[in-house]
Amino acid sequence: MCVKYIPDGYWNSHGNGLYNSHESVCVINPYEEEITVKMTLYFEDREKMDGFEVKVLPERTLHIRMDKIINNKGKTVPMDVPYAMKIECEKDIPIQYSRMDTSQKEMGLCTTII
Repeated sequence: MCVKYIPDGYWNSHGNGLYNSHESVCVINPYEEEITVKMTLYFEDREKMDGFEVKVLPERTLHIRMDKIINNKGKTVPMDVPYAMKIECEKDIPIQYSRMDTSQKEMGLCTTII
């Protein structure tokens, strides 16, 4: 079992008109079997949100857009709310977190690999 954390999540509702702000959790499955990636979100002022789950096919990559994922209760990631994320999967895989901020005309991109 692999567990990793991203402490600084934030999906900004403001955009520059051309592009929407968004976040992505990008994973690669280098193994010969499918893996399941589970995500739990933690907040400063509300209960955690779990039930976010995706399958990653063998020897494939997946870009999980946090503005498009829906949990098993039909809930989406809230906008304009800071959160942290726990990522769990059966095997150790590389994970890249990226945030595209388009709230100004000079767009900003931050990224890290964990």
